[in-house]
Amino acid sequence: MADAMPEPDDAAAVSPSPVALPGPGLRSDDQEPAPAETVTATAEAGGASKATATLALVAVAGLLVSLTQSLLVPVLPQLAIDLHASATATEWLLTSTLLVGAVAVPVFGRLGDLYGKRRMLLVTLVTFVAGSLICAFTSDIGVMIAGRAVVGLSVAAIPVGISLVGTVLPPKRAGNGIALISATLGIGGALGLPLAGLIAQHADYHVLFWICVGGGVIALVGTLAVVPEPPVAGHGRFDLPGTVLLAVALTALLLPLSEASVWGWGDPRTVGLLAAAVVLLVAFVLIERRLASPVVDMTVNARPALLLTNIASLCVGFALFATLIGTSNFVETPAAAGYGFGADILVGGLCLLPSGLCMLALSPVSARISARFGPKIALGLGAAIVGAGFILRIFLVAHLWEVIVGTSIAGAGTGIAYAAMPSLILRSAPRGELAAANGLNSLARAVGSSLASAVGGTILTSQVIMLGGLALPSLSAYRTLFAICAAAAIAGAVIALVIPGSPPVSAAAAADTGGVRTEGALKAATRLIK
Repeated sequence: MADAMPEPDDAAAVSPSPVALPGPGLRSDDQEPAPAETVTATAEAGGASKATATLALVAVAGLLVSLTQSLLVPVLPQLAIDLHASATATEWLLTSTLLVGAVAVPVFGRLGDLYGKRRMLLVTLVTFVAGSLICAFTSDIGVMIAGRAVVGLSVAAIPVGISLVGTVLPPKRAGNGIALISATLGIGGALGLPLAGLIAQHADYHVLFWICVGGGVIALVGTLAVVPEPPVAGHGRFDLPGTVLLAVALTALLLPLSEASVWGWGDPRTVGLLAAAVVLLVAFVLIERRLASPVVDMTVNARPALLLTNIASLCVGFALFATLIGTSNFVETPAAAGYGFGADILVGGLCLLPSGLCMLALSPVSARISARFGPKIALGLGAAIVGAGFILRIFLVAHLWEVIVGTSIAGAGTGIAYAAMPSLILRSAPRGELAAANGLNSLARAVGSSLASAVGGTILTSQVIMLGGLALPSLSAYRTLFAICAAAAIAGAVIALVIPGSPPVSAAAAADTGGVRTEGALKAATRLIK
Protein backbone atom coordinates (compact mmCIF):
# COMPACT_ATOMS: atom_id res chain seq x y z
CA MET A 1 0.00 0.00 0.00
CA ALA A 2 2.79 2.33 0.83
CA ASP A 3 4.36 1.79 -2.56
CA ALA A 4 1.03 2.64 -4.18
CA MET A 5 0.79 5.99 -2.40
CA PRO A 6 1.94 8.84 -4.63
CA GLU A 7 4.53 11.31 -3.51
CA PRO A 8 3.24 14.81 -2.69
CA ASP A 9 4.22 16.16 -6.10
CA ASP A 10 2.58 13.22 -7.81
CA ALA A 11 -0.56 13.70 -5.75
CA ALA A 12 -0.70 17.27 -6.87
CA ALA A 13 -0.49 16.10 -10.42
CA VAL A 14 -3.16 13.40 -9.94
CA SER A 15 -5.57 15.64 -7.98
CA PRO A 16 -5.05 19.24 -8.95
CA SER A 17 -6.19 21.88 -6.47
CA PRO A 18 -9.55 23.49 -7.20
CA VAL A 19 -9.53 26.95 -8.68
CA ALA A 20 -10.23 29.54 -5.95
CA LEU A 21 -13.41 31.35 -6.96
CA PRO A 22 -14.90 34.23 -5.04
CA GLY A 23 -17.84 33.25 -2.95
CA PRO A 24 -19.28 33.50 0.53
CA GLY A 25 -17.79 30.21 1.64
CA LEU A 26 -14.25 30.86 0.36
CA ARG A 27 -11.60 31.04 3.05
CA SER A 28 -9.05 33.89 2.90
CA ASP A 29 -6.19 31.45 2.82
CA ASP A 30 -7.69 29.82 -0.31
CA GLN A 31 -7.52 33.10 -2.26
CA GLU A 32 -4.70 33.84 -4.63
CA PRO A 33 -2.45 36.68 -3.40
CA ALA A 34 -3.12 40.10 -4.92
CA PRO A 35 -0.65 41.15 -7.61
CA ALA A 36 2.26 43.25 -6.35
CA GLU A 37 1.20 46.12 -8.59
CA THR A 38 -2.24 46.24 -6.91
CA VAL A 39 -0.73 46.26 -3.43
CA THR A 40 1.68 49.02 -4.40
CA ALA A 41 -1.05 51.11 -6.01
CA THR A 42 -3.27 50.72 -2.94
CA ALA A 43 -0.44 51.69 -0.60
CA GLU A 44 0.41 54.70 -2.75
CA ALA A 45 -3.23 55.80 -2.84
CA GLY A 46 -3.47 55.51 0.93
CA GLY A 47 -0.22 57.40 1.38
CA ALA A 48 -1.36 60.13 -1.01
CA SER A 49 -4.65 60.54 0.85
CA LYS A 50 -2.85 60.79 4.17
CA ALA A 51 -0.40 63.31 2.73
CA THR A 52 -3.29 65.41 1.40
CA ALA A 53 -5.01 65.32 4.78
CA THR A 54 -1.77 66.30 6.50
CA LEU A 55 -1.26 69.25 4.16
CA ALA A 56 -4.87 70.39 4.61
CA LEU A 57 -4.67 70.25 8.40
CA VAL A 58 -1.35 72.06 8.61
CA ALA A 59 -2.63 74.69 6.17
CA VAL A 60 -5.73 75.23 8.31
CA ALA A 61 -3.54 75.56 11.39
CA GLY A 62 -1.31 78.10 9.64
CA LEU A 63 -4.31 80.07 8.37
CA LEU A 64 -5.92 80.21 11.82
CA VAL A 65 -2.71 81.32 13.49
CA SER A 66 -2.04 84.03 10.92
CA LEU A 67 -5.62 85.28 11.28
CA THR A 68 -4.90 86.21 14.89
CA GLN A 69 -2.39 88.84 13.79
CA SER A 70 -5.02 91.02 12.10
CA LEU A 71 -8.34 89.76 13.43
CA LEU A 72 -8.66 92.36 16.18
CA VAL A 73 -7.33 95.38 14.30
CA PRO A 74 -10.72 96.63 13.00
CA VAL A 75 -12.49 96.13 16.33
CA LEU A 76 -9.94 97.76 18.66
CA PRO A 77 -11.99 101.00 18.98
CA GLN A 78 -15.10 98.99 19.89
CA LEU A 79 -13.09 96.88 22.35
CA ALA A 80 -11.88 100.03 24.10
CA ILE A 81 -15.49 101.09 24.64
CA ASP A 82 -16.87 97.69 25.65
CA LEU A 83 -13.97 96.85 27.97
CA HIS A 84 -13.77 100.37 29.44
CA ALA A 85 -10.08 100.47 28.56
CA SER A 86 -7.77 103.05 27.06
CA ALA A 87 -6.53 102.85 23.49
CA THR A 88 -3.06 102.04 24.82
CA ALA A 89 -4.40 99.14 26.86
CA THR A 90 -6.34 97.65 23.96
CA GLU A 91 -3.26 97.86 21.73
CA TRP A 92 -1.65 95.39 24.10
CA LEU A 93 -4.07 92.80 22.74
CA LEU A 94 -1.85 92.91 19.64
CA THR A 95 1.47 93.65 21.33
CA SER A 96 1.26 90.69 23.73
CA THR A 97 0.70 88.28 20.85
CA LEU A 98 3.58 89.83 18.91
CA LEU A 99 6.09 89.62 21.75
CA VAL A 100 5.24 86.07 22.81
CA GLY A 101 5.07 84.87 19.21
CA ALA A 102 8.48 86.33 18.39
CA VAL A 103 10.06 84.30 21.18
CA ALA A 104 8.00 81.17 20.53
CA VAL A 105 8.93 80.88 16.85
CA PRO A 106 12.66 80.05 17.20
CA VAL A 107 12.16 78.21 20.49
CA PHE A 108 9.46 75.86 19.20
CA GLY A 109 11.50 75.36 16.06
CA ARG A 110 14.37 74.03 18.13
CA LEU A 111 12.01 71.92 20.26
CA GLY A 112 10.56 70.46 17.07
CA ASP A 113 14.01 69.41 15.90
CA LEU A 114 14.76 67.81 19.27
CA TYR A 115 11.45 66.23 20.30
CA GLY A 116 9.28 65.96 17.20
CA LYS A 117 7.61 68.39 14.81
CA ARG A 118 4.15 66.88 15.10
CA ARG A 119 4.37 67.01 18.87
CA MET A 120 5.25 70.70 18.82
CA LEU A 121 2.51 71.43 16.28
CA LEU A 122 0.03 69.84 18.69
CA VAL A 123 1.35 71.98 21.54
CA THR A 124 0.93 75.15 19.49
CA LEU A 125 -2.65 74.18 18.60
CA VAL A 126 -3.45 73.51 22.27
CA THR A 127 -2.18 76.97 23.19
CA PHE A 128 -4.20 78.47 20.33
CA VAL A 129 -7.43 76.89 21.56
CA ALA A 130 -6.69 77.65 25.22
CA GLY A 131 -5.84 81.29 24.58
CA SER A 132 -8.87 81.78 22.35
CA LEU A 133 -11.11 80.22 25.01
CA ILE A 134 -9.77 82.62 27.63
CA CYS A 135 -10.59 85.58 25.39
CA ALA A 136 -14.01 84.16 24.42
CA PHE A 137 -15.14 83.88 28.04
CA THR A 138 -13.90 87.21 29.39
CA SER A 139 -14.75 90.88 29.15
CA ASP A 140 -11.83 91.97 31.30
CA ILE A 141 -8.99 93.70 29.47
CA GLY A 142 -6.26 92.20 31.67
CA VAL A 143 -7.51 88.63 31.27
CA MET A 144 -7.97 89.13 27.55
CA ILE A 145 -4.40 90.38 27.16
CA ALA A 146 -3.22 87.27 29.02
CA GLY A 147 -5.28 85.09 26.68
CA ARG A 148 -3.80 86.80 23.66
CA ALA A 149 -0.33 86.18 25.07
CA VAL A 150 -1.13 82.47 25.26
CA VAL A 151 -2.34 82.62 21.64
CA GLY A 152 1.05 84.12 20.77
CA LEU A 153 2.68 80.75 21.49
CA SER A 154 0.73 79.29 18.57
CA VAL A 155 2.47 81.57 16.05
CA ALA A 156 5.20 78.91 15.93
CA ALA A 157 2.73 76.56 14.19
CA ILE A 158 3.67 77.99 10.79
CA PRO A 159 7.44 77.32 10.77
CA VAL A 160 6.94 74.01 12.56
CA GLY A 161 4.23 73.11 10.04
CA ILE A 162 6.50 74.00 7.13
CA SER A 163 9.18 71.64 8.44
CA LEU A 164 6.62 68.92 9.13
CA VAL A 165 5.11 69.10 5.65
CA GLY A 166 8.60 69.08 4.19
CA THR A 167 9.41 65.78 5.87
CA VAL A 168 6.04 64.04 5.47
CA LEU A 169 4.90 64.84 1.93
CA PRO A 170 6.27 62.95 -1.08
CA PRO A 171 9.06 64.85 -2.87
CA LYS A 172 6.89 65.70 -5.89
CA ARG A 173 4.26 67.35 -3.68
CA ALA A 174 6.45 68.89 -1.02
CA GLY A 175 7.21 72.08 -2.96
CA ASN A 176 3.59 73.08 -3.46
CA GLY A 177 2.75 72.11 0.10
CA ILE A 178 5.55 74.12 1.65
CA ALA A 179 4.68 77.10 -0.55
CA LEU A 180 1.05 76.98 0.59
CA ILE A 181 1.89 76.78 4.30
CA SER A 182 4.39 79.62 4.02
CA ALA A 183 1.91 81.79 2.14
CA THR A 184 -0.75 81.36 4.86
CA LEU A 185 1.21 83.86 6.94
CA GLY A 186 0.20 86.55 4.48
CA ILE A 187 -3.15 85.05 3.47
CA GLY A 188 -4.49 84.98 7.01
CA GLY A 189 -3.43 88.55 7.64
CA ALA A 190 -5.27 89.72 4.53
CA LEU A 191 -8.42 87.69 5.24
CA GLY A 192 -8.59 88.60 8.93
CA LEU A 193 -9.57 92.22 8.31
CA PRO A 194 -12.67 91.58 6.16
CA LEU A 195 -13.78 88.78 8.49
CA ALA A 196 -13.42 91.03 11.52
CA GLY A 197 -15.22 93.85 9.73
CA LEU A 198 -18.14 91.55 8.92
CA ILE A 199 -18.40 90.26 12.48
CA ALA A 200 -18.07 93.76 13.94
CA GLN A 201 -21.09 94.98 11.99
CA HIS A 202 -23.39 92.04 12.66
CA ALA A 203 -22.35 90.29 15.89
CA ASP A 204 -20.53 90.57 19.21
CA TYR A 205 -16.74 90.64 18.98
CA HIS A 206 -16.53 87.48 21.13
CA VAL A 207 -17.68 85.58 18.03
CA LEU A 208 -14.20 86.18 16.59
CA PHE A 209 -12.66 84.18 19.43
CA TRP A 210 -15.25 81.40 19.14
CA ILE A 211 -14.43 81.05 15.45
CA CYS A 212 -10.79 80.55 16.45
CA VAL A 213 -11.79 77.99 19.10
CA GLY A 214 -13.86 75.97 16.63
CA GLY A 215 -11.22 76.01 13.93
CA GLY A 216 -8.48 75.21 16.42
CA VAL A 217 -10.33 72.18 17.80
CA ILE A 218 -10.88 70.82 14.28
CA ALA A 219 -7.19 71.26 13.43
CA LEU A 220 -6.10 69.74 16.75
CA VAL A 221 -8.30 66.64 16.51
CA GLY A 222 -7.42 66.14 12.86
CA THR A 223 -3.71 66.44 13.55
CA LEU A 224 -3.96 63.88 16.37
CA ALA A 225 -5.82 61.46 14.13
CA VAL A 226 -4.05 61.82 10.80
CA VAL A 227 -0.69 63.58 10.86
CA PRO A 228 2.31 61.24 11.34
CA GLU A 229 5.39 62.02 13.37
CA PRO A 230 8.53 61.89 11.21
CA PRO A 231 11.78 60.63 12.73
CA VAL A 232 13.48 63.12 15.01
CA ALA A 233 16.60 64.43 13.31
CA GLY A 234 17.98 66.83 15.92
CA HIS A 235 20.40 65.98 18.67
CA GLY A 236 21.62 67.54 21.89
CA ARG A 237 19.60 69.09 24.68
CA PHE A 238 17.41 72.15 24.99
CA ASP A 239 19.23 75.38 25.85
CA LEU A 240 17.03 76.93 28.57
CA PRO A 241 19.41 79.77 29.58
CA GLY A 242 19.80 80.75 25.94
CA THR A 243 16.03 80.74 25.53
CA VAL A 244 15.60 83.13 28.45
CA LEU A 245 18.30 85.44 27.10
CA LEU A 246 16.70 85.40 23.64
CA ALA A 247 13.27 86.16 25.12
CA VAL A 248 14.58 89.19 27.01
CA ALA A 249 16.53 90.44 23.98
CA LEU A 250 13.57 90.14 21.60
CA THR A 251 11.25 91.82 24.07
CA ALA A 252 13.70 94.69 24.42
CA LEU A 253 13.79 94.99 20.62
CA LEU A 254 10.13 94.58 19.69
CA LEU A 255 8.45 96.40 22.55
CA PRO A 256 9.86 99.85 21.69
CA LEU A 257 9.20 99.20 18.00
CA SER A 258 5.54 98.48 18.71
CA GLU A 259 5.21 101.50 21.03
CA ALA A 260 7.46 103.98 19.22
CA SER A 261 4.56 105.89 17.67
CA VAL A 262 3.12 106.40 21.17
CA TRP A 263 6.28 106.87 23.22
CA GLY A 264 8.27 108.71 20.57
CA TRP A 265 11.69 107.73 19.20
CA GLY A 266 13.48 110.06 21.58
CA ASP A 267 11.73 108.78 24.70
CA PRO A 268 14.13 107.28 27.27
CA ARG A 269 12.14 104.05 27.25
CA THR A 270 12.52 103.67 23.49
CA VAL A 271 16.21 104.55 23.43
CA GLY A 272 17.01 102.51 26.53
CA LEU A 273 15.26 99.36 25.39
CA LEU A 274 16.74 99.48 21.90
CA ALA A 275 20.22 99.95 23.36
CA ALA A 276 19.62 97.05 25.73
CA ALA A 277 18.41 94.93 22.80
CA VAL A 278 21.65 95.52 20.92
CA VAL A 279 23.75 94.52 23.93
CA LEU A 280 21.64 91.46 24.70
CA LEU A 281 21.56 90.24 21.10
CA VAL A 282 25.34 90.58 20.77
CA ALA A 283 25.76 88.66 24.02
CA PHE A 284 23.31 86.01 22.78
CA VAL A 285 25.26 85.50 19.56
CA LEU A 286 28.60 85.25 21.32
CA ILE A 287 27.29 82.78 23.90
CA GLU A 288 25.36 80.61 21.45
CA ARG A 289 28.38 80.25 19.16
CA ARG A 290 30.23 78.47 21.96
CA LEU A 291 27.50 75.97 22.84
CA ALA A 292 27.29 72.44 21.47
CA SER A 293 23.46 72.53 21.47
CA PRO A 294 22.30 76.15 21.12
CA VAL A 295 18.69 77.24 20.81
CA VAL A 296 19.73 79.01 17.58
CA ASP A 297 22.79 77.70 15.78
CA MET A 298 24.50 80.98 14.93
CA THR A 299 27.23 79.28 12.92
CA VAL A 300 24.72 77.61 10.61
CA ASN A 301 22.48 80.67 10.31
CA ALA A 302 25.45 82.91 9.56
CA ARG A 303 25.98 81.07 6.28
CA PRO A 304 25.40 83.53 3.44
CA ALA A 305 22.52 81.52 1.98
CA LEU A 306 20.55 81.56 5.23
CA LEU A 307 21.61 85.02 6.37
CA LEU A 308 20.71 86.72 3.08
CA THR A 309 17.42 84.81 2.88
CA ASN A 310 16.45 86.10 6.32
CA ILE A 311 17.42 89.67 5.47
CA ALA A 312 15.36 89.54 2.28
CA SER A 313 12.48 88.05 4.31
CA LEU A 314 12.67 90.97 6.73
CA CYS A 315 12.31 93.39 3.82
CA VAL A 316 9.28 91.61 2.41
CA GLY A 317 7.74 91.30 5.89
CA PHE A 318 8.08 95.06 6.25
CA ALA A 319 6.14 95.62 3.03
CA LEU A 320 3.40 93.11 3.91
CA PHE A 321 2.48 94.74 7.21
CA ALA A 322 2.47 98.17 5.62
CA THR A 323 -0.10 96.80 3.16
CA LEU A 324 -2.40 96.08 6.08
CA ILE A 325 -2.01 99.45 7.82
CA GLY A 326 -1.94 101.42 4.57
CA THR A 327 -5.10 100.06 2.96
CA SER A 328 -8.06 99.78 5.35
CA ASN A 329 -7.36 103.07 7.11
CA PHE A 330 -6.72 104.75 3.76
CA VAL A 331 -10.10 103.84 2.25
CA GLU A 332 -11.98 104.54 5.50
CA THR A 333 -10.71 108.15 5.61
CA PRO A 334 -13.34 110.72 4.59
CA ALA A 335 -12.90 112.07 1.05
CA ALA A 336 -12.75 115.58 2.51
CA ALA A 337 -9.20 114.78 3.63
CA GLY A 338 -8.08 114.92 -0.01
CA TYR A 339 -7.98 111.15 -0.37
CA GLY A 340 -9.96 108.21 0.96
CA PHE A 341 -13.55 107.18 0.31
CA GLY A 342 -15.29 107.29 3.70
CA ALA A 343 -15.79 103.51 3.61
CA ASP A 344 -16.94 101.53 6.63
CA ILE A 345 -14.93 98.85 8.42
CA LEU A 346 -16.33 96.04 6.29
CA VAL A 347 -15.47 97.71 2.97
CA GLY A 348 -12.03 98.62 4.32
CA GLY A 349 -11.40 94.96 5.11
CA LEU A 350 -12.85 93.70 1.84
CA CYS A 351 -10.34 95.83 -0.06
CA LEU A 352 -7.70 93.39 1.21
CA LEU A 353 -9.63 90.28 0.20
CA PRO A 354 -8.32 90.23 -3.43
CA SER A 355 -4.81 90.54 -2.03
CA GLY A 356 -5.29 87.44 0.12
CA LEU A 357 -6.80 85.51 -2.77
CA CYS A 358 -3.83 86.43 -4.97
CA MET A 359 -1.46 85.11 -2.32
CA LEU A 360 -3.39 81.84 -2.19
CA ALA A 361 -3.58 81.44 -5.98
CA LEU A 362 0.08 82.26 -6.63
CA SER A 363 1.72 80.09 -3.97
CA PRO A 364 1.76 77.03 -6.31
CA VAL A 365 3.01 79.27 -9.12
CA SER A 366 5.89 80.24 -6.87
CA ALA A 367 6.67 76.56 -6.34
CA ARG A 368 6.85 76.02 -10.10
CA ILE A 369 9.10 79.04 -10.57
CA SER A 370 11.36 77.71 -7.81
CA ALA A 371 11.44 74.28 -9.44
CA ARG A 372 12.41 75.64 -12.83
CA PHE A 373 14.60 78.65 -12.07
CA GLY A 374 15.48 78.28 -8.40
CA PRO A 375 13.82 79.69 -5.26
CA LYS A 376 16.01 82.78 -5.13
CA ILE A 377 14.59 83.82 -8.52
CA ALA A 378 11.07 83.30 -7.18
CA LEU A 379 11.87 85.33 -4.06
CA GLY A 380 13.45 88.12 -6.10
CA LEU A 381 10.55 88.19 -8.56
CA GLY A 382 7.98 88.27 -5.78
CA ALA A 383 9.75 91.09 -3.96
CA ALA A 384 10.01 93.09 -7.20
CA ILE A 385 6.27 92.68 -7.80
CA VAL A 386 5.62 93.91 -4.25
CA GLY A 387 7.70 96.98 -5.04
CA ALA A 388 5.73 97.58 -8.24
CA GLY A 389 2.47 97.38 -6.31
CA PHE A 390 3.58 100.04 -3.86
CA ILE A 391 4.84 102.30 -6.63
CA LEU A 392 1.34 102.15 -8.11
CA ARG A 393 -0.11 102.98 -4.70
CA ILE A 394 1.88 106.21 -4.65
CA PHE A 395 0.17 107.50 -7.79
CA LEU A 396 -3.18 105.71 -8.02
CA VAL A 397 -5.32 107.24 -5.27
CA ALA A 398 -8.34 108.75 -7.04
CA HIS A 399 -10.57 105.66 -7.26
CA LEU A 400 -11.26 102.73 -4.96
CA TRP A 401 -10.51 100.19 -7.69
CA GLU A 402 -7.04 101.72 -8.11
CA VAL A 403 -6.28 101.10 -4.44
CA ILE A 404 -7.51 97.51 -4.75
CA VAL A 405 -5.38 96.90 -7.85
CA GLY A 406 -2.22 98.27 -6.22
CA THR A 407 -2.85 96.29 -3.05
CA SER A 408 -3.59 93.10 -5.01
CA ILE A 409 -0.36 93.41 -6.99
CA ALA A 410 1.59 93.81 -3.74
CA GLY A 411 -0.28 90.79 -2.34
CA ALA A 412 0.52 88.71 -5.41
CA GLY A 413 4.20 89.49 -5.00
CA THR A 414 4.05 88.69 -1.30
CA GLY A 415 2.49 85.31 -2.04
CA ILE A 416 5.26 84.43 -4.51
CA ALA A 417 8.02 85.67 -2.19
CA TYR A 418 6.71 84.07 1.00
CA ALA A 419 6.19 80.74 -0.74
CA ALA A 420 9.80 80.71 -1.98
CA MET A 421 11.48 81.37 1.37
CA PRO A 422 11.21 77.85 2.86
CA SER A 423 12.74 76.32 -0.28
CA LEU A 424 15.83 78.45 0.28
CA ILE A 425 15.91 77.30 3.91
CA LEU A 426 15.55 73.66 2.81
CA ARG A 427 18.56 74.00 0.53
CA SER A 428 20.85 75.42 3.17
CA ALA A 429 19.83 74.20 6.64
CA PRO A 430 21.09 70.87 8.00
CA ARG A 431 18.43 68.26 8.55
CA GLY A 432 18.66 68.50 12.33
CA GLU A 433 18.26 72.29 12.23
CA LEU A 434 15.38 72.52 9.75
CA ALA A 435 12.57 73.57 12.10
CA ALA A 436 14.82 76.00 13.96
CA ALA A 437 15.99 77.56 10.69
CA ASN A 438 12.39 77.97 9.49
CA GLY A 439 11.56 79.49 12.86
CA LEU A 440 14.32 82.04 12.53
CA ASN A 441 13.08 82.91 9.04
CA SER A 442 9.57 83.49 10.40
CA LEU A 443 11.10 85.64 13.13
CA ALA A 444 12.81 87.75 10.46
CA ARG A 445 9.43 88.35 8.83
CA ALA A 446 7.93 89.27 12.21
CA VAL A 447 10.73 91.74 12.93
CA GLY A 448 10.11 93.28 9.51
CA SER A 449 6.42 93.66 10.32
CA SER A 450 7.22 95.21 13.70
CA LEU A 451 9.61 97.63 12.08
CA ALA A 452 6.93 98.55 9.54
CA SER A 453 4.48 99.16 12.36
CA ALA A 454 6.93 101.46 14.10
CA VAL A 455 8.02 103.37 11.01
CA GLY A 456 4.54 103.50 9.54
CA GLY A 457 2.99 104.64 12.80
CA THR A 458 5.57 107.38 13.17
CA ILE A 459 5.09 108.65 9.61
CA LEU A 460 1.30 108.58 9.76
CA THR A 461 1.17 110.43 13.09
CA SER A 462 3.84 113.02 12.27
CA GLN A 463 2.35 114.23 8.96
CA VAL A 464 -1.29 115.01 9.71
CA ILE A 465 -4.15 117.25 8.66
CA MET A 466 -7.01 118.47 10.86
CA LEU A 467 -10.52 117.51 9.80
CA GLY A 468 -13.50 118.09 12.07
CA GLY A 469 -11.25 118.38 15.09
CA LEU A 470 -9.53 115.09 14.30
CA ALA A 471 -5.90 114.63 13.27
CA LEU A 472 -5.74 112.37 10.21
CA PRO A 473 -2.67 111.18 8.28
CA SER A 474 -2.06 113.31 5.21
CA LEU A 475 -1.86 111.93 1.69
CA SER A 476 1.83 112.80 1.62
CA ALA A 477 2.32 110.64 4.73
CA TYR A 478 0.82 107.61 3.00
CA ARG A 479 2.86 108.27 -0.12
CA THR A 480 6.01 108.43 1.99
CA LEU A 481 5.11 105.12 3.58
CA PHE A 482 4.43 103.52 0.20
CA ALA A 483 7.75 104.82 -1.15
CA ILE A 484 9.62 103.31 1.81
CA CYS A 485 7.80 100.00 1.30
CA ALA A 486 8.68 99.99 -2.40
CA ALA A 487 12.33 100.64 -1.54
CA ALA A 488 12.33 97.86 1.07
CA ALA A 489 10.79 95.39 -1.39
CA ILE A 490 13.25 96.27 -4.14
CA ALA A 491 16.11 95.90 -1.66
CA GLY A 492 14.74 92.45 -0.82
CA ALA A 493 14.69 91.56 -4.52
CA VAL A 494 18.31 92.61 -4.98
CA ILE A 495 19.41 90.68 -1.89
CA ALA A 496 17.54 87.59 -3.11
CA LEU A 497 19.43 87.59 -6.40
CA VAL A 498 22.82 87.42 -4.67
CA ILE A 499 21.90 84.49 -2.42
CA PRO A 500 24.45 81.74 -3.12
CA GLY A 501 23.16 78.68 -4.93
CA SER A 502 23.30 75.14 -3.59
CA PRO A 503 25.16 72.24 -5.18
CA PRO A 504 22.99 69.90 -7.26
CA VAL A 505 22.14 66.44 -5.96
CA SER A 506 21.16 63.41 -7.98
CA ALA A 507 17.71 61.87 -7.74
CA ALA A 508 19.21 58.73 -6.28
CA ALA A 509 20.99 60.63 -3.59
CA ALA A 510 17.82 62.51 -2.79
CA ALA A 511 15.95 59.24 -2.49
CA ASP A 512 18.64 57.80 -0.21
CA THR A 513 18.08 60.66 2.20
CA GLY A 514 14.30 60.46 1.90
CA GLY A 515 14.71 63.98 0.64
CA VAL A 516 11.93 66.52 0.81
CA ARG A 517 12.39 68.31 -2.47
CA THR A 518 10.42 69.62 -5.38
CA GLU A 519 11.91 69.41 -8.85
CA GLY A 520 13.86 72.60 -8.21
CA ALA A 521 14.58 72.08 -4.51
CA LEU A 522 16.26 68.71 -5.17
CA LYS A 523 19.52 70.55 -5.77
CA ALA A 524 20.77 70.36 -2.19
CA ALA A 525 23.50 68.33 -0.54
CA THR A 526 22.41 64.84 0.53
CA ARG A 527 23.17 65.63 4.14
CA LEU A 528 20.42 68.25 4.24
CA ILE A 529 16.72 67.59 4.61
CA LYS A 530 14.98 64.25 4.63
